Amino acid sequence: MTRRITRAKVQVADSGVPFRMPNGPEREQRLTVVLHVLYLIFTEGYAATSGPGLLRADLSAEAIRLTRIVRLLLPGDGEVAGLLALMLLTDARRPARTGPDGELIPLDEQDRRTWDQAKIAEGVALITGALPRGDVGPYQLQAAIAAVHDEAASAEATDWPQILALYELLLRISDNPVVALNHAVAVAMTRGPGAGLERLGRLETDRRISAGHRLEAVRAHLLEMAGQHQAARAAYQAAAQRAMSLPHQRYLNAQAARLSEHR
Repeated sequence: MTRRITRAKVQVADSGVPFRMPNGPEREQRLTVVLHVLYLIFTEGYAATSGPGLLRADLSAEAIRLTRIVRLLLPGDGEVAGLLALMLLTDARRPARTGPDGELIPLDEQDRRTWDQAKIAEGVALITGALPRGDVGPYQLQAAIAAVHDEAASAEATDWPQILALYELLLRISDNPVVALNHAVAVAMTRGPGAGLERLGRLETDRRISAGHRLEAVRAHLLEMAGQHQAARAAYQAAAQRAMSLPHQRYLNAQAARLSEHR
């Protein structure tokens, strides 16, 4: 690490780039990169992509801490507020996301009484204040979606039509396959699993997501919703084989085993 830092210092010195606060378009470009890195740090902490554990609370906490600093420096930036709100609203569910042995508990099965209400209140206040102030960016829309989930008293009470509308706005400004995948889930929850599965078909050729476990996991869930239990079981097994995280593998294999009873 020391050698890397030394090389980076030499490259900065040789580049001739002045060491100063950026202005205008340059600042916006740099801020976009900073927010994206903070988002990735938080995401890896909340849903580790590999290894024995599902969560890395240290990473999530550090991402929130750093985003709070950016928020203090740029209190009027809607996307900074949106990212902080998204982190808080998501991290609020962390106490209910794993069981006693570290097993994954999906959102619709979580004990919402254990969600951190202080974080939810702060996140809702942030996004409520940010949305009316100007152009709405992807972090604000994701935070609004998270707020709809967090404010629902139960999984059954979730306002899926509102979530679908927010995802459709998000799709207009984001070419992210994970957004398209979540949009397919919202379509299924609003219009039925068949409509959601049709949306999934459009993602099969997208290499950014087709090789991972998420696409097959969502397909399995929607096939199960449609009553196609054997196809769902095969999809759960395929998703488990692609998952890099042990908790995800265990959860997906357990779902496949549960469906083995259906003939």
